[in-house]
Amino acid sequence: MFVAPAARGRGLGRRMLAVLEAEARQSGIGRLRLETGTRQPEAVALYRAMGYRDVPAFPGYKDDPLSVFMAKELGGERRD
Repeated sequence: MFVAPAARGRGLGRRMLAVLEAEARQSGIGRLRLETGTRQPEAVALYRAMGYRDVPAFPGYKDDPLSVFMAKELGGERRD
């Protein structure tokens, strides 16, 4: 996700993430995973505030000191 600098501070990132989560739930997806960078502290803070938790690097990804891997359980029936 990216919010242009001129549009930041309006809650757009939070709203976009909420819509993505709702669509995932409706599609039967029970867990969302993401990777972001350590140099995006605002993004990391948003994801943590929205309930994402740090997890180990995903399969197929190397552990990278500049990457933050996160996941959130959405609940409901899992089809992922």
